[in-house]
Amino acid sequence: MSKKAKKLVLLDAHAIIHRAYHALPDFSTASGDPTGALYGVCTMLFKIVEELKPDAIVACYDRAEKTFRHEVYDDYKAGRSKADDELVFQLEESRSIFHAFNIPVIDYPGFEADDILGTIVEQTKNLKDLEVIIASGDMDTLQLVDGERVKVYTLKKGIKDTIMYNEEAVRERYGFSPVELVDYKALRGDPSDNIIGVPGIGDKTATALVVGFGSVEEVLRLAKEDPEKLKKEGIKERIVNLLVEHEEEALFSKTLATIRRDAPVDYTIPEDHWKDRVNLEGAKELFERFEFRSLVSRMYSVFGVEVEEKEDKKIEASGESFEKAKIALWLLDSEKTNPTAEDILNYTKKKDIEESLLKLEEDLKKEDLWYVYSEIEVPIIGVIKSMQENGVGVDVPYLKEFSKKLHKELSSFEKKIFEMAGSEFNVNSPKQLGEILFEKIGLPTKGIKKTKSGGYSTNASMLEKLEEEHEIIPLILRYRELQKLLSTYIDTLPTYVGKDGRLHAEFVQTGTTTGRFSSNNPNLQNIPVRSGYGHDIRRAFVAPKDTYFVACDYSQIELRVAAILSQDERLLKIFQEGKDVHAGVASFVFGVDEKDVTKDQRRKAKVINFGIIYGMGVVALKKSLGGTKKEAEEFLGNYFKQFPAVKSYLDGQKDFAREKGYTVTLFGRKRFFPSIRSKIPFIRAMAERMAINAPIQGTATADIIKLAMKEVDDYLEKESLKDKVKMIMQVHDELIFEIDKKTLPEVIDKIKEKMEGVLPTALLEGRESVPILVDIAYGENWADLKNYS
Repeated sequence: MSKKAKKLVLLDAHAIIHRAYHALPDFSTASGDPTGALYGVCTMLFKIVEELKPDAIVACYDRAEKTFRHEVYDDYKAGRSKADDELVFQLEESRSIFHAFNIPVIDYPGFEADDILGTIVEQTKNLKDLEVIIASGDMDTLQLVDGERVKVYTLKKGIKDTIMYNEEAVRERYGFSPVELVDYKALRGDPSDNIIGVPGIGDKTATALVVGFGSVEEVLRLAKEDPEKLKKEGIKERIVNLLVEHEEEALFSKTLATIRRDAPVDYTIPEDHWKDRVNLEGAKELFERFEFRSLVSRMYSVFGVEVEEKEDKKIEASGESFEKAKIALWLLDSEKTNPTAEDILNYTKKKDIEESLLKLEEDLKKEDLWYVYSEIEVPIIGVIKSMQENGVGVDVPYLKEFSKKLHKELSSFEKKIFEMAGSEFNVNSPKQLGEILFEKIGLPTKGIKKTKSGGYSTNASMLEKLEEEHEIIPLILRYRELQKLLSTYIDTLPTYVGKDGRLHAEFVQTGTTTGRFSSNNPNLQNIPVRSGYGHDIRRAFVAPKDTYFVACDYSQIELRVAAILSQDERLLKIFQEGKDVHAGVASFVFGVDEKDVTKDQRRKAKVINFGIIYGMGVVALKKSLGGTKKEAEEFLGNYFKQFPAVKSYLDGQKDFAREKGYTVTLFGRKRFFPSIRSKIPFIRAMAERMAINAPIQGTATADIIKLAMKEVDDYLEKESLKDKVKMIMQVHDELIFEIDKKTLPEVIDKIKEKMEGVLPTALLEGRESVPILVDIAYGENWADLKNYS
């Protein structure tokens, strides 16, 4: 081709989107719309623009209705499963990407995308100095390759690993010319499209026939008229007989496999460059809708546009106004956790944070969120800052000794695993582990999911299914547990400890959609508590000399809130009478006196008590309880029969969220669920499950715990006790303090009183309430705590 040749890129859009859908994670927008494949299309488009530098681009699509191939052959592509709803949605949405970049989208009823590609190749074949590149994930398009004039740029693996095929490359791969690919397919067939070919002829024989004799028509002629010529070239008599017997199938398969070049479409290459017609602002708006923020700067880079950062965006993201604005925006849109200055300005359309804050505060009042903002969130900005500055003491020498012990144990497990496997391998490699378990040892694969690369999954849930199959499985699970503890906590925590010997983690006030805190550097919310070594890790968190580590833990706070919100008479009464809630519920569900409730009955009641408020269904309940699905259904049904107001409340929350798009806590905090109106059923169902729990969790472990922080801090400030009582952590439903040993007796009852009294009577609006109780435990470290009474 001439150096001045124009370059036309034809996108096999369907094939690219399918490949991206299966190669990329399941991204979705806040409203629940799937976007993984769309992200792949965008990145592939940018890669093509940067590498191929096209003068013109066209996107060719399949259509939903049947093609001419289906009309002549009912079973065409019959083996393919129905496309996922998420894929169908993204196939349709993908057109908007090409429209945004002013790339023509072409399809035609009765024809596939391949036929559109073939037709454009045919229509442009006489254009001098035009290079056509077909970008596809489908190897069928290789039959269109023509010398250096028409090439195929295809995906080898995922959406990043690509290869360019000219005619020489096709011959090198297959041993014959591009046009003979249809003859090869006519003989071999194509299971993916349900093209039958000649039964009994596979890759090797089909290749030999095409390389030796050319077209399928010539092969079939020889089979009938000169079979000895075929046999001389090593073609067995059985194959010759198959060719004669299945002549009609072979010729019909060639027809099906041949890309048409006469679709009724008319394409003319534009005189101007395709980039001249691109509307980057429109594309930017689309990326914002898809929440592809990182692709905006990539787009500007690809198109060689230097974007000057606006002065009003250059904001120092600090100060009280900024903190207030972050909180305000997050309360107005719970999906926007830990918002940035840019998020704030984009929402308010103002020039600076001060102006933005005024607008945000106006909106908070309009949305009935002022109480949460002014009485719960803003008052604890300083409390959180002090808590982070206080930090928590960590015994680094203890962790280092503990690390040595566990690394020895890890090594011991590794040796045992190698012995059982019969060879050494990387236990941390899912691929190598899968080969050992399913190929070498031969463990059953029924019910074991496959990974996107085609191997069997070795994630924890899959391995747990195999625990009874081989003694190596429990060892691998134990090895992984130790590895995670070491890498996540034991070996990592010391790196966060400052020169003062204390760990100053970050507690993010706006870090979750529910209103709870999140924690970073490191995440203190996730320190294990129930694992075998959880206590050992917590033992590293220590109180300084002459102080106690004091944990103030709300007792069954979410269940108490569930009783208040549902107003279920029986559940309210259990708490009002100070009974054991799990035994109390068991007594109703199993129809026995409370004193006769067995340990197993109490355990089952505990499972359902916590499961219900998290939207647990029958399948999850069966897994947690053991037993059959029928037993789980009966248990669930009886629970709702005994506690009807709980069921009514949970169903009501779902209905409210569907109608309004959000749920509301007792204190007025809103959690928004844009995905509850998603077109995708499983995403919609997930949002409905979360909507059940949101008001309970938001009231209990966001509103109440934050009010408690404010009340306790006010008390300590008023009594000048902050040098002797330090709030150092907030973890789930507990506040943790360092308290001077001599001061503990005089303050602990007051702290307990403040925490238990955060529920204002006025807020209950005539509802019956239950006692909010706090359990106090103290000790020298976080693990070895004893009850304070």
